[in-house]
Amino acid sequence: MPKKVCLVNMKGGVGKSTFTVQLAWHFAAYPNWLKRVLVVDTDPQFNASQYLLGLDKYRQLREGGKPTLWDLYRWPVDAPEAVSAKDAVVKVVRMKNGGLLDIIPSQPELATALKEPRDKESTLAKTVKEIEEGYDLILIDCPPTESLFTSSAYLASDYALIPVRPEFLSTIGLPLIRNSLDRFHTEHPDHELRLAGVVFNATTNQGKEEQTAKAEVVDLATSLGWYVFRSEVKYSRAFPNSARLGKPLFWTPRARENSITGFHALADELAQRLGI
Repeated sequence: MPKKVCLVNMKGGVGKSTFTVQLAWHFAAYPNWLKRVLVVDTDPQFNASQYLLGLDKYRQLREGGKPTLWDLYRWPVDAPEAVSAKDAVVKVVRMKNGGLLDIIPSQPELATALKEPRDKESTLAKTVKEIEEGYDLILIDCPPTESLFTSSAYLASDYALIPVRPEFLSTIGLPLIRNSLDRFHTEHPDHELRLAGVVFNATTNQGKEEQTAKAEVVDLATSLGWYVFRSEVKYSRAFPNSARLGKPLFWTPRARENSITGFHALADELAQRLGI
C-alpha cells in the first residue's frame, strides 16, 4: 500500500505547493527513487496543478472537459453524473525505469464545495482508496486554512507533514495545526494519522531574524513532541524558473548543486520517516 501524506500549514506563504511538487518530482524522477507518485491538489487556488501541468496544458484539459477534484466532490458517488477517481487523474511523466508522476488537479470552483460540506468529508478518502494500488506515494496539497478539505486530507492520509518558512510569525500556524489535529483525533479516534514532522522551507542560513524564527519553531515543536527535520530546503532562485518550465529543480538550468543535494537529503530523511 502507498504512503499517503498531506502537506499542511494554517499559515499561507510558506511555499507549500512548490514544496509538494518538488517532492513529487524527486520521488518519481530522481534516479535513486523512481517511485509511482500521485499528487492530489485540494487547494482551490490550484497552484500545484498549474505548476505540474503548466498553464497551457491545464487550460486545454479544462476546455476539453477533463474532470478535476471538484467533480469528485460535486456529486455523491452513487449519482448518475458522478465520475470515477481514474477519470480525474492526469498523467504528468513516465520514466523508463518505472517511476511515474500523476496528478488529480483542482480548480477555483472547488471552493463552492464548502457551501454544502455535509457528507463530503470522506470524499477524498474514497477517491484515494479507489486508485491507491497504482502508487507508492500519494501527496495531498492542502489549502492554508482549516476547512472541509483539511479534514478530508487527514482522513485520506497516514501522515501529516508541516512545511515552515523561518521568518517572523512563522510559528503562527503550529498551534492552529495542533488544535486541528487534536479535534480530528477526537472526532475520528479509529483513524491513525501520524505527524511526519516539521520541515524548514526556503532557508538561507543568513541573518538574525531567520535564526530567531528557527529557534522559536524548534522550541514550540519540541514542546509539542513534534519531530523537526535535520535537513532543510534551501532558498533558490531556480524554484520560480522550475515552476515556469514545469520541471523539477534537478532538471532546471542554473540550479545550484548544493540546492539539489540539499533537497535530496531531505527526501532521504522523509523516506526514512515514512518507511519507504
